[in-house]
Formats: sequence, structure tokens, C-alpha cells
Amino acid sequence: MPTGPGGTYSRPVPTAKTPDLVVYLPRRSWTCTECGDRDGWLMSLEDGQPFCLDCVDMAHLVFLPAGDAALSRRARKASSLSAVVIEFSRSRKRYERQGLLVEEDALALAEEQCLSDEAARLRRRERDGERRAAQDVVFVDEFASSIVRLFPGCPPQRAAAIAAHAGLRGSGRIGRSAAGRALDEEAVTLAVIASIRHEDTEYDALLMSGVARADARDRVRAAVDEALEAWRHPAR
Repeated sequence: MPTGPGGTYSRPVPTAKTPDLVVYLPRRSWTCTECGDRDGWLMSLEDGQPFCLDCVDMAHLVFLPAGDAALSRRARKASSLSAVVIEFSRSRKRYERQGLLVEEDALALAEEQCLSDEAARLRRRERDGERRAAQDVVFVDEFASSIVRLFPGCPPQRAAAIAAHAGLRGSGRIGRSAAGRALDEEAVTLAVIASIRHEDTEYDALLMSGVARADARDRVRAAVDEALEAWRHPAR
């Protein structure tokens, strides 16, 4: 858990005008302030309180470990939303960077740009294989069908993309929760809302410009509600 010497949560002082979004590799057990889930592998802090990635709208991002400067630089540049992953070192008594969270498409693009490097080719093949192995095809199809049932105006390809993202095995996203596996209406709707928020509004840009999560959600709420209504009741 990210702690200072006294054992309380602390956050590095930002040095840039618009500080990086930061998430932490926890060193001890913790509970999300918003949803109550326990011991997620990454944690965000807001006003000193811990939140899981789902609740801070970062669960769609993928982890890129530190070590390849060119790949990290390109992935971060291509990603509209990104965050630095850090961990507190007890021996050095400081936070140390472990990698980045970036959008999957941005990472794929960065890897494509680095394909002259044989190691990057191998890493891309490994990631593709892991993604294919992780897909639960039957569940994803059922989840997509539930989206179309609740939101008949949602394009089928978009519904399939939302379902595939939400239902990725081992991701900890809403589709892998008990409610998501049961195709609970609220869980399906939350997955659709998350997709609209990230894909169809300025939400990610607001976060990257330093706007607080709650304020950013408020600013895009009308656009999200409008899109939901259009998908619920498409024009005939």
C-alpha cells in the first residue's frame, strides 16, 4: 500500500503545471471507498481515500511495465488517457515508477511503430495470444445481446466491443463481477455508460487536463444521458 514512513497515505508533490494522473501498487490490504471491493491490484487516491480502477474510470486501461523508453513514450503520446503506476520502496523510502496505464489501442499503435525491434514483435504476439485466450466467447455474446436488448439503438458492432471489453477474463471489470456474470441490468448499463463516457465525450481529455473525476463526470453527464436515451429509444 502506498504509505509514508508513518504508515498513512501520501502522494508525491507534482512538479509539472498539469500533474500526471497517478495510481499505486498497494503494499497492504485496502478497500475501495466507493464500491467496497477489496484488494484490487492497483489503487487510486482521491483526497487521501483509496478507489479501485473501475470507480475512477481507468479499468479499460492496460498496464505497460517500465523498461522500454521508446515504447512507453509512444504509447503515452497516443493514449488520450494515461496514468503513471508507482510503488513505495521501503528500502529507498520513496515512490518509484513501475510503468504506465494506457489505452490498449495506443499501446498497439506504439508497438506497431516499434516493430523493427524483434523483442517488440514477440511482445505483441504474446499479448495477442493472451487476449485471445482470455476471451470468454459465449459470455461476451450473451453480454452483447443484453446490451442490444436494453439499448436497441446501440450499433451491434459497438455492443460487441463493449461486451468484449467489459467481459475480459481476469480484468476485474464490471462484466466479470457477480452482477455482470448474471447479466444484471444495472451492470450492463454501467458498462454502456463507461463506454459512452470514454468514447463519445471529452471525459478523458478533462481528466488529463487536471479536472477532478467528479467534476469531469458532471460536465459530461448530459452528453452521456443523451446518448443513453437515443440508444434506448432509437428514432423509428
